[in-house]
Amino acid sequence: MGRVGLVVGGQFSVQFGAAVAALLFERVGAGGAVALRLGLSGAALLLVCRPTLRGRTRADVLTALGYGLALGGMNLCFYEAISRIPLGVAVTLEVLGPLTLSVLTARGTLRWVWAGLALAGVALLGAADAGALSPVGVAFALAAGALWACYILLAQRAGRTFARLDGLALGLGVAALLVAPVGIAEAGADLLDPTVLALGAAVAVLSSLLPYSLEILALRTVPASTFAVIMSLSPAVAALAGALVLDQPLTVLSAVAIALVVAANIGAIARPAPAPTPARPGHGAR
Repeated sequence: MGRVGLVVGGQFSVQFGAAVAALLFERVGAGGAVALRLGLSGAALLLVCRPTLRGRTRADVLTALGYGLALGGMNLCFYEAISRIPLGVAVTLEVLGPLTLSVLTARGTLRWVWAGLALAGVALLGAADAGALSPVGVAFALAAGALWACYILLAQRAGRTFARLDGLALGLGVAALLVAPVGIAEAGADLLDPTVLALGAAVAVLSSLLPYSLEILALRTVPASTFAVIMSLSPAVAALAGALVLDQPLTVLSAVAIALVVAANIGAIARPAPAPTPARPGHGAR
């Protein structure tokens, strides 16, 4: 139970970290916030792990590069999404990426039940927030979901290729380089403001360093299926974080819609057949 609590704690840390990041948007924009988050967490992990590519094959280097590009793109799209639509809605749309991956890799007709349940949730979400959701924000959330599915596959490969957290450190380094130009163009010298740096450091700890550490400890004993089910609760946790930190009220219809998507995700992954799940450290990718 204690290990499961670590995973739950990591999930709350990720989503409340995203809510804190949203507080930075007025100062440095979504690009600046994600640049701070990935830059600070990447620098910290690179200093601790000191990974090297010496002696690595071309395939290993491409794995690290692809992993970092998926990580950076996913985070950038997600932050652009939550700068335009409520956090709970954005995460609900984002989890459709991993859900689609689970459905496509499953067997049997039951997988289509979960897909239909998810679609019903999304349709209800659209009805609940009709006219209130930015189409651009929705598009960014869906793009983040697609990149999350890619991230899961590449994270598994990086985890098998690199020891300890070396793959994650390299991936964060690549991701930071990818988003740095966007952050600098959007925020410029404001990124160096002490208050902004302090909030950025808090986001880096809450959204990356703390959840990764908790997940590493938990995954030594918690089954990957249990881990994935807990990750499926992310839309509900995100909605709570949005309500408490960002004053984003949740309607009854929206709550039901989120519950349907969560149920579909749990049903799709909580099965005996193996399937790609974010069982390596790194839901944090966000």
